[in-house]
Amino acid sequence: MNKTVICPGSFDPVTLGHLDIVTRASKLFDRVIVGVLVNSSKSPIFSIEERIELLKEVTGHLDNVEVVGFNGLLAQYCEEHGVDAIVKGLRAVTDFEYEFQMALTNKKLNPNLETLFLTAEADSMYLSSSMVREIASMGGDIRNFVPACIHDRIVERLKNN
Repeated sequence: MNKTVICPGSFDPVTLGHLDIVTRASKLFDRVIVGVLVNSSKSPIFSIEERIELLKEVTGHLDNVEVVGFNGLLAQYCEEHGVDAIVKGLRAVTDFEYEFQMALTNKKLNPNLETLFLTAEADSMYLSSSMVREIASMGGDIRNFVPACIHDRIVERLKNN
């Protein structure tokens, strides 16, 4: 039985924590969609096209992973594209509270949809895109937080913001 999951997020920018969750999901499921969403409540540093490009680069070695952009309700996207479950990474209790609420809402909107949580690795439990943006915009070293192959592009973009 083929199972498709989605790892949704804004990925602005993609971090090693994001990559860890996607990589681990790719070992557990037949097909993993990385869903780059448009979040109207955020002002992204990278366009959705740029975020998709960066994610394709860092996940290119994972044969069962595809990267797509979408706008709208995640539960609806999953129903329309045959997605069986949502995979979310959890860093702390505060993540759980928000993600639990989202999981229940998505289940109400799409009763066939499950949400699975993967706990962050210890070395990335504190890591968030907003923290990476803040460090890089102030000239700090983000080498330990983002994939090496895209590091320079992230630094270049963020040092001017």
